[in-house]
Amino acid sequence: MGLQNAPFSAGEYARRIAKTRAAMERAGIDVLFATDPSNQAWLTGYDGWSFYVHQGVILTMAGDPLWWGRAQDANGALRTVWMGDDCVTRYAESYIQSTTSHPMEDLAQRLTDMGFAKARVGVEMENYYYSAKAHAVLAANLPNATLVDATALVNWQRMVKSGEEIAFMRKAAKISEKIVRLGIDLARPGLRKNELVAEISRAGILGVDEAWGDYPAIVPLTPSGIDATAPHLTWNGAAMKTGEATFFELSGCYRRYHAPLCRTVHLGKPPQDMVDAAEALNTGLEAGLEAARAGNRACDVANALGAELEKIGIKRSARSGYPIGLSYPPDWGERTASFRASDETVLEPGMTFHFMPGLWLTDWGLETTESILIRDSGPAETFCNVERKLFVKD
Repeated sequence: MGLQNAPFSAGEYARRIAKTRAAMERAGIDVLFATDPSNQAWLTGYDGWSFYVHQGVILTMAGDPLWWGRAQDANGALRTVWMGDDCVTRYAESYIQSTTSHPMEDLAQRLTDMGFAKARVGVEMENYYYSAKAHAVLAANLPNATLVDATALVNWQRMVKSGEEIAFMRKAAKISEKIVRLGIDLARPGLRKNELVAEISRAGILGVDEAWGDYPAIVPLTPSGIDATAPHLTWNGAAMKTGEATFFELSGCYRRYHAPLCRTVHLGKPPQDMVDAAEALNTGLEAGLEAARAGNRACDVANALGAELEKIGIKRSARSGYPIGLSYPPDWGERTASFRASDETVLEPGMTFHFMPGLWLTDWGLETTESILIRDSGPAETFCNVERKLFVKD
């Protein structure tokens, strides 16, 4: 493929590789094997729905990274990575879902041939895509190497976004605005939830202007009524009803970048405790945005939010935010810092978060959230522009 067609500039990829190598050096890692598809894409540009099989990026301290994966997916790598064709390596189809061999045997041999048989090899142990079997086979076939836990090593390098990345997130945010507004506009008694989600999904993929929509890392979460007391239910074929609230936890996606946005709509007059909670939540969001400044800590944001909610007797135990950006299923979070009282991560300009203080109580659920950017000075900027309130429809 080459850099001429890559989504980012040569300088952007050079920045990413340099940051990752510096982190590898600090961790005493000679060669890194990154399996998280988000990390693969961030380092190389690889973009394909092939993360259900073993694949990854091999990064050493010199030269371009290597993409390693299934032979059938090599053409996809040739079409999407920024490196030359010689940096796309593959293992035979005979390894796929075999009971007698494993792809990690090929990877071990490849690392041995590269001179890393006795090296410190970084692997992402706490990762959806790196199995216990993969680790065991790799270790057995690299008996003289030291496998080092490199979980989230690349993720942490992704925390501060470049201008090029932020531009992609702004496009995703335009799609997020569109689909959240659409969900609110369409919501009415008698509308089946699957029909509503179908329209939301269609609009998200159509995108906005030149910003075409990609598939989001999380499907639309749109529970209603008592189902909305659970944060991660999706949808069903039931009809929407008067007297129920529905929250829309959605994100537009552009070139794998996300900007999640949540709003809640109530059909009919809402209960007073929901109205009070929505007002406190909005006040808490404002306080959190004020606290989300460069030089402050992640816990400062959580504490500012919590103080407002506690005024009406709501004490949240869950975290209220996490970093966002480039991601693949099953999660659009980056799995590093969190907005919670125990996290003292210092906020830096260019960090991006989903400020997500959802409320899931005994009888109803309520979500009002913002995707935010930490600026050079002043409070955080919100990526989206949708009125922050509990929407009520008769």
